[in-house]
Amino acid sequence: MNFPLQSFTATSASNPWTYVVFGLIGFAFGFTLEMSGFGNSQKLAAQFYFKEMTVLKVMFTAIAVAMVLLFATAGLGILDFSQVWVNPTYLASGILGGLIMGVGFIIGGFCPTTSIASASTGKIDGMFFLGGGFVGAWLFSETEKYFDGWYNNAGYYGRVLLPDVLHLPTGVVVLLVVLMALFMFWGAEQLERIVGKRDLSKEPKLRIAGAAVLLALAVATVFIGQPTTEQKYARIAADKEAALANREVQIVPAELFKTIYDQKINLIMLDVRSEADYNLFHIRGAQNVPLTQIKSILPDLLAKAATNTVYVVMSNNEDDATSAWKILVAEGIPNVYILEGGVNNWIKFFNADDPNIQTLKVYPTGDRPAYYFPSALGDRYLCSDPNPIEFENLQYTPKIKLQLKRDKSGGGCG
Repeated sequence: MNFPLQSFTATSASNPWTYVVFGLIGFAFGFTLEMSGFGNSQKLAAQFYFKEMTVLKVMFTAIAVAMVLLFATAGLGILDFSQVWVNPTYLASGILGGLIMGVGFIIGGFCPTTSIASASTGKIDGMFFLGGGFVGAWLFSETEKYFDGWYNNAGYYGRVLLPDVLHLPTGVVVLLVVLMALFMFWGAEQLERIVGKRDLSKEPKLRIAGAAVLLALAVATVFIGQPTTEQKYARIAADKEAALANREVQIVPAELFKTIYDQKINLIMLDVRSEADYNLFHIRGAQNVPLTQIKSILPDLLAKAATNTVYVVMSNNEDDATSAWKILVAEGIPNVYILEGGVNNWIKFFNADDPNIQTLKVYPTGDRPAYYFPSALGDRYLCSDPNPIEFENLQYTPKIKLQLKRDKSGGGCG
């Protein structure tokens, strides 16, 4: 049986005018780079000699302003930060790549983006640098297979944010970064004055007012804070509670069974029961993530989100699975479903009188097993992995619909 796959692609696919917006943003970005002197290799290289620190000041201004606005709007509930793509951290390859790019920047006088801005204005050095970039990309594509394992695994930390590393509130980290940026701005100007012999009296006074506004917004971000998972769910509760009540996200065991063998879908089954219950019995392929630990895997789920990934959460019945479902959807994880009736219902549906699984005489209250297992065999029971030939012609009403809410994006000098 085929699954109805409802694909929600990027907004640009449904509204062609977004291409015009993208084009205007790209033009404005390139225009700003050129007006700031970023198309001049001498100006760019001068920062490494501490004579001209415009690059550092512009880049850190962009980072600080974007960061403050990003987390301020997230704290106010205007922006869902979980839908913002954060590049996964690959520490080892990132350090090596940064060194290679840094050396290239010093020698060539450009980073990838500024070379495009320079080449587009007819500068010969920018064209040569851009051409070298294409050659380097070709060499990388031809040789990456020899170090693919190291490149994709060495120093991988997934979706990591400074608040997670420093164990500080997001607003406090934003304020600290802004203070660091302002200190670096001041230090950069002192280097320009001492090494570059620049007359800072001619610098616009408006930069002081801009720094004050940025600092004030950073302080406001501290007090605004960031929404908790519970607050995020409260904002979408009306729609999500209706979906729960209408049984739109609870899939029957038959649909889960068929999805396991559907090669078009990347299925991830999350068993949120205790480790003890999981060890007694679990569906083959299910990962054990107790409900109390479900938030700990969110960064990894967000980092590895794919258009064809479907998550199915399960518990003994539906109680804990529903709680886990609310956490996942509140944090922006797409395509999350609940196994209807939980593991108890799966066993009831697929158990063909297995003598090793005995039904309890009294159905348990709460989210507890409804069966007695003499041994902790995990997924070695017959109904843990039902025979696909025996259950080939299962009938059910399909509910799984793929939804794409965000996509990867890049930025910066890359």
